[in-house]
Amino acid sequence: MRKAILVAVLGATLVQLQGCLPLVATGAGAGVMMATDRRSSGIYIEDQEIELRAANRAREAFPADNVHVNFTSYNQAVLITGEVPDETTKQKINSIVMGISNVKMTTNELRIAPASLLSSRSNDAYITTKVKTRFFDAKRFSATAVKIVTENGVVYLMGLVTQQEGIDAAQIASTTSGVTKVVKLFDYIAKAPNA
Repeated sequence: MRKAILVAVLGATLVQLQGCLPLVATGAGAGVMMATDRRSSGIYIEDQEIELRAANRAREAFPADNVHVNFTSYNQAVLITGEVPDETTKQKINSIVMGISNVKMTTNELRIAPASLLSSRSNDAYITTKVKTRFFDAKRFSATAVKIVTENGVVYLMGLVTQQEGIDAAQIASTTSGVTKVVKLFDYIAKAPNA
């Protein structure tokens, strides 16, 4: 019954977002991720919509190649990473995100620097994969409870976790090769839900 409700909610959302090919193309994967996520299905979908709106609005406001921005929403808190040419652009992007409905807060980690190269982004993706793999291998907590974002070697950790899970995740991430810094952006819960 619960799966039928999730499918119905996801389907209704997709119909409302017609024309959004990236969302439709990743719909099946999102359904699997939603089933293992600690957020409610409603918040999970809201986070996806926040990310899409932020990306679209930033692209409209700053179509230039010298702006590289990523948006990661978790539990309606948005992490903004990437590179921008100046402080004015950095603050304008933050204002754009704060203007999106249901955004509770932002963590603006934009760097004032030239847009990163593909090689740097590929290295960040590799670091994220290494950290996630180590989470699964350690078996100290549900690896799917932690969202990992890597930008320029800095690993940002987001999720609904217990204090101990947060400590464990940060320790594992900080001892992964290539990681220069770990930033914890967790929402803490008293007890981990049963898996």
